[in-house]
Amino acid sequence: MRDLNNIKYKWKVYYEEKINSTVDSLWDLISSPSNLEIFHPFCKSNKIIKWPGEHSIDELIYLNGLTFIRKFKSWDKKKGYSLLIGEKEKEQSYVVWEITKKNESVYLKITVYPYFLQNMPKIISFLPYKFIVIPALESYLKSVIGGINYYLKTKKIVPKNYFGKHKWFS
Repeated sequence: MRDLNNIKYKWKVYYEEKINSTVDSLWDLISSPSNLEIFHPFCKSNKIIKWPGEHSIDELIYLNGLTFIRKFKSWDKKKGYSLLIGEKEKEQSYVVWEITKKNESVYLKITVYPYFLQNMPKIISFLPYKFIVIPALESYLKSVIGGINYYLKTKKIVPKNYFGKHKWFS
């Protein structure tokens, strides 16, 4: 995955889970066009602007109408990708999706480097991150990866808010 290079982030939030699938099946799912419409429990629509590969761009509209643009920065087949996400012409968060294999098991890890409060000193941003941002993003990432496992197991589109509503996206 591409390093952050010129992008400086103080905080990150990640979630990793075992995926009940093969690397090939997982990659086929997360690299398919409009994939978020299949497994993302808070996705209303996922329109493709440019696809596939590095420099891909898509639009994610959440259930609450919030619209984000995802701009892919790296695309490593069967390993993952990195992207910038946020509202058009506004600040962006950096996100890394990583597929790994450990002891014959497949894992997916999603790491988010949120843009929130990045210009604030760490001492000031610590409490909001610790008690608001980190729990909210961990819950979100758990639902997204849970949706991937749900789809790979059942081959059914994940119902909206399947793992519960989210205060930022439902």
